[in-house]
Amino acid sequence: MISNTLTIAGTDCTGGAGIQADIKAISANGSYAMSVITAVVAQNTQGVQKIQTMPIDMIRAQLDSVFSDVKVDSVKIGMLGTPEIIICVADALDEYKPSKVVLDPVMVAKSGDRLLEKDALVALRDVLIPKVGLITPNLPEAADLLGQPEAVSREQMINQAKSLVVPTFIKGGHLALEESPDLLRVDDKYLWFESKRIATKNSHGTGCTLSAAIATFWGQGNSIDVACDKAKKYLTDALSKADTLNVGKGQGPVHHFYKYY
Repeated sequence: MISNTLTIAGTDCTGGAGIQADIKAISANGSYAMSVITAVVAQNTQGVQKIQTMPIDMIRAQLDSVFSDVKVDSVKIGMLGTPEIIICVADALDEYKPSKVVLDPVMVAKSGDRLLEKDALVALRDVLIPKVGLITPNLPEAADLLGQPEAVSREQMINQAKSLVVPTFIKGGHLALEESPDLLRVDDKYLWFESKRIATKNSHGTGCTLSAAIATFWGQGNSIDVACDKAKKYLTDALSKADTLNVGKGQGPVHHFYKYY
């Protein structure tokens, strides 16, 4: 039986990040993708041009439509944008209680454009994060959540992972290393996931893709550590094939469907 994964996020009209990247990652890894759109984002490989958040009642209606009809095996949450949207999604999680929820705490786009209002950080940290099963911050996002300087070493990554209240997969791509190490903390268990750093400028949507893939593999019945391992390998391969695409004038996307063409 094919599992069903729901992504709750904003859009990317050039298809490299956001809901479009999530749907590609979910589909490429063998699950059925569903979506709830929180914001329509005019963005491309060069930056974000405009953001229009969805009305709260429309976001809630989308959530109710999916959860009231479909068995949801896992959920990936991406861009939320405002405190009101964060609370809306948290309320839906309280009501429908999906068992496997991955939150990518999207704050800033690859281009540097801010995707989370500054006053929404408190709601994200205090209202939503305690309700999810895994968060996948990069180093700047983990630092923002903790109000600390950005980690610059593996030891500092471990210390920050200890301070976050739920199971955490910290992405170490910002470290100045030849490799790209990620760290999973579940309870008192710490696991490193290693890969060689891929030399490409085409890394648009890597965070969205990784978190969607983790949710996909987790929803398929894998343990959380196996899901992270499979997702890391998938992203590394998608990055390694990114230069075979020809999308945009800036930072292009990873190749989600590298297995097929």
